[in-house]
Amino acid sequence: MLEASILNLSGRKRPEGVVSVWPAWEVQEHDAATAWYNARLTFADGACVDVLAVVSEGHVCIEDVRAQPPLSLDDLTDLADWIEGPLCEACGVRPSWPRGVEGWRLVAEEYRAAQERGIDPVLAVMSATGHSRRRALRLIAGARDEGFLTPRHIRR
Repeated sequence: MLEASILNLSGRKRPEGVVSVWPAWEVQEHDAATAWYNARLTFADGACVDVLAVVSEGHVCIEDVRAQPPLSLDDLTDLADWIEGPLCEACGVRPSWPRGVEGWRLVAEEYRAAQERGIDPVLAVMSATGHSRRRALRLIAGARDEGFLTPRHIRR
């Protein structure tokens, strides 16, 4: 039984909540398609947030939110952090990759994680960024130049 009068998302940890996403419907018009997705964030204590999101021209927008117990305005902003990853994955839309130093740091993290898992690091960077092999190699080189990755060849 829920005892809280307001759902406090900012006070909850990621493993506590489970996000599930499924398609609702899609409308084809001329050369473009608009798709709606349902997303549900559930917690072990029975708290639940239902979201209706629309994907159009590569952008994701929230159309409707229902929560039990209700969300505060601060929790509404935290909701985006909870559902962004699973929603973008289901929709096939990637959040934009940061530019500059932050982007190179993330490339280096992705590269090292792939090496530890024993998979091709270039393919992992391609998958994470959505860029071609050539562009992924440029990002990796930029991460090396900034010192986030070790040099490829040791200078003598």
